[in-house]
Amino acid sequence: MKSNPALAIAFVLSLAACERAAAPSPTPDIVAARTPAVRLDASAWRLPVEAAAAQPDLLATPDGGLLLLWIEPRESGHALRLAQSRDAAHAAWSAPTQVAAGDDWFVNWADTPHVMATQDGALWAHWLRKSASAPYAYDVALARSGDEGMTWSAPVLVNDDGTATEHGFVSLWPAARDRLGIAWLDGRRNAAAPADKAHAGHDAHGGTMTLRSAVIDSQLRRSDELELDRMTCDCCQTDVALTEHGALLVYRDRSAEEIRDIAASRRDATGWTAPRPVHADRWTMPACPVNGPAVAARGSRAMVAWYTATGEVPTLKLARSEDAGDSFAAPRVLDQGAQLQGRVDVALGEDAVWLLWLREDANGQSLQLARYAADLSGEPQRIEVARLQGRGRATGFPQLALSGDAAYAVWTDVVDGRPRLQGARIVAR
Repeated sequence: MKSNPALAIAFVLSLAACERAAAPSPTPDIVAARTPAVRLDASAWRLPVEAAAAQPDLLATPDGGLLLLWIEPRESGHALRLAQSRDAAHAAWSAPTQVAAGDDWFVNWADTPHVMATQDGALWAHWLRKSASAPYAYDVALARSGDEGMTWSAPVLVNDDGTATEHGFVSLWPAARDRLGIAWLDGRRNAAAPADKAHAGHDAHGGTMTLRSAVIDSQLRRSDELELDRMTCDCCQTDVALTEHGALLVYRDRSAEEIRDIAASRRDATGWTAPRPVHADRWTMPACPVNGPAVAARGSRAMVAWYTATGEVPTLKLARSEDAGDSFAAPRVLDQGAQLQGRVDVALGEDAVWLLWLREDANGQSLQLARYAADLSGEPQRIEVARLQGRGRATGFPQLALSGDAAYAVWTDVVDGRPRLQGARIVAR
């Protein structure tokens, strides 16, 4: 989920406790790259996470702050933790607080928790809770904090269908001053199929994964629930950004012919627009690639980045819209080749768009970043932010946010066999 710097939300999140210097994490191997026109400098960014941790979410708030959410494994179960930072260089953090803990959670490298803030000063967070013994039977739990994350409400289930199926890959956005918009992938139409089959690579016969949305008020009551798409890819992330004409939601669609291209729909005063493709890649794929799109917006400009592999060539693309997602220009190819992992995130500033993604070759994984002009003119500046010790799925999905004059990246690495969060601050000079 991306904050919209142009969004007229004027609230201030005060720190939950006195700011303190963050405990250092193992320093990642940061690599700086330079170009003749613009120099991108990357430096290690200390995070307030001392224990083993993974599944981060990073959110820039309208007051210039940053919110960091993550999961910590415990001896029994897991805990969801939150910290806040508001200083100019984000070198200090509030003391982390606990959002929730439990031993019945579904914890997954790709289907991760998210945090959001609304204009009334409330914070919202979601996580996933098992609903049955089948591997992929779980629900979306949601909680709200009215005191800047110090205490949290008892959680409610966003989906109330009661089926032992998959519900997740959530996107959050401010729907009003004190209301939260939420979208998620919903497997209730797969209820007739075993929950361990209705998943990536095992699409259920006779049922489909759907996309749903709802609005949650300050009392955690759900309204305006709708089914937006009756057939979507089973386990690719959704994402949302606020445009001046409403929330723009992107996701990986799925056709009866197994074409799995990226679609977009916008929620305005009259409801949701009909989903339309961002670009006709016509990628035919018999199973879910677990590699969803990312979107960022500012005013009427929106950027969507995504992974595709049409013709068996892994490709990372970026498309621009100047009308809040009603139409998109032909995409630019950002990266391509067998080493491309995708797992992209995107952030849009006043004069530039930033992208973060993963590659993996024989020497291991690397975290890549590119910076384009906001209108995508010219060639991008690129930088290898870090080389990771971890490989494969364990490193999850990196997160990117803009604050002040810098971009901030958070990702999961595996250090001495344990998942650890790492961070980098990138500045264009």
